[in-house]
Amino acid sequence: MKKLHVAVLTVLLLAATAANADVFRPAYLELRELGDDRYEVLWKVPALGATQRLSLYVLFPEGTEALTESQPFITGGAWLERWQVRYPGGLVGQTIRIEGKATGVSDVIARVERLDGTSQVERLEAGAPRFTVRAPAGTGEIAWSYTVLGFEHILGGIDHLLFVLALLLIVSGGMRIVATITAFTVAHSITLVVATLGWVSVPGPPVEAIIALSIVFVAAEILHTRAGKPGLTARAPWIVAFSFGLLHGFGFAGALAETGLPQTSIPVALLMFNVGVELGQLFFVAVVLLLWAIGRRLIRREPHWALPLAAYAIGSVAAFWTVERVASFWSG
Repeated sequence: MKKLHVAVLTVLLLAATAANADVFRPAYLELRELGDDRYEVLWKVPALGATQRLSLYVLFPEGTEALTESQPFITGGAWLERWQVRYPGGLVGQTIRIEGKATGVSDVIARVERLDGTSQVERLEAGAPRFTVRAPAGTGEIAWSYTVLGFEHILGGIDHLLFVLALLLIVSGGMRIVATITAFTVAHSITLVVATLGWVSVPGPPVEAIIALSIVFVAAEILHTRAGKPGLTARAPWIVAFSFGLLHGFGFAGALAETGLPQTSIPVALLMFNVGVELGQLFFVAVVLLLWAIGRRLIRREPHWALPLAAYAIGSVAAFWTVERVASFWSG
């Protein structure tokens, strides 16, 4: 099976950024409207080790009154704070900023839960950690917000992308690729829905460890195929894609749980988050196939070491993740 050197360069670029990558762990700000211009604040910041936290702090507009005192505590690898504030006239139209030394390190998910059950969700990029509280949004705005959130999540989820890339390095033929990606899509869509709606509850850290292990498995399958001993992934890639896709769906659900769903538009938000994930996934596949097509024109003969190097790069990063994630929940 012929795979091009361009694909290997893609793997190396991913591996270079992936060595220090973790699961989707942005900071999280939630403002829940209580009435009488009051808001309950939940501020969640990723922990650094057992006792430290990222230097990120919420800055409300001038004139905001703290009604209760914040009491930070650490749980699940993050620092949590809860308190109540009041701003005369409410926060609609006001800008909330995130400040601190780590503003260039971590993205922030901001969620405003209104009295009428609608919500506003924003993903604040590290370079611009601020947002303006808006009036209640329509269905179209909610749909767009969750589509963008899903798209950004899959493109930031290097572990999910490495799994898809490993499949592409094994599977050949247009129809087989379509069937494989479709099986992966159907599977993670199922578990995303059932987990997000609370029908099935699976602990996040073990799932993330198994997701990393699934990438190790597929990386090994690349080597088996290269050696002329095709495994299950080469013979029936849709079965492997569907089976492991169920696990990846639980990972997507964990990301969505960070932001929650607007109570009045749960079906729309859930559907469009999934659509965003699929659009991001298809975008990634299209980029890989485009690089592959360009490579065929530029490189007439693939170096014999290209595919094994890709497999070892993917497998090494995934093995590191597996050990790291198992150690994190085992020690906790």
